[in-house]
Amino acid sequence: MDWEDFAQRMASMARDLLAQKSVTATLERITDSATELVGGCDAAGILVLDGRSVTSLAPTEEMVTAVDRLQGQLGEGPCFDAAREDETERVFRIFDLTAAQTRWSAFAPRAHALGVGSMMGFLLFTEDDGELGALNLYSREPGAFTDASETAGWLLASHAAVALSSARSHAQMEQAVATRHMIGEAMGILMGSGRLTEEQAFDVLRCYSQDHNIKLREVARRLCEHGTLA
Repeated sequence: MDWEDFAQRMASMARDLLAQKSVTATLERITDSATELVGGCDAAGILVLDGRSVTSLAPTEEMVTAVDRLQGQLGEGPCFDAAREDETERVFRIFDLTAAQTRWSAFAPRAHALGVGSMMGFLLFTEDDGELGALNLYSREPGAFTDASETAGWLLASHAAVALSSARSHAQMEQAVATRHMIGEAMGILMGSGRLTEEQAFDVLRCYSQDHNIKLREVARRLCEHGTLA
């Protein structure tokens, strides 16, 4: 691998990641970058784990989703392990899925039947957010991933974790601002129609939210759209 060329492409990719306008766009750029930058990588995706429930994000092809689903069904696999909170390792690799496996013996032959020859999983991690999921790289050929591929994948995953964390924080901030604006608009409707003070209008929204077990922003949205809580 030409590491000078790789470094330049990685720097360009990092800038591109931070320029994406949404979390979805960031995720898609991450997985596309994996197939462009990591030697041997035919497909990529991001796996998010909630208990044993697996979600595939930004898969570059259907094979990724199928393999992630298999890991969730079996409760094992390199990407499944990389996304587990109780794991201390950050990189998992199956060099050859056609060979006998001891760690993922149930998963390996079934993944190979889906068209995977070798694969790697990298934990997406930042100090502020902790685990964000796992970046999964797939090759149709056994032995496709070298030590250089693993290093490149680890560098990509490090950049990807920072970009994903930033994108999520930005999205959460935008949502908070939008929610605050909507609640303010709903309070204005109540104040205008019922001659309520600002505090009284907010209490109406809060009490309705609690009594009906509906989130405050949803109560505000309904009032803004329909002009009434009834």
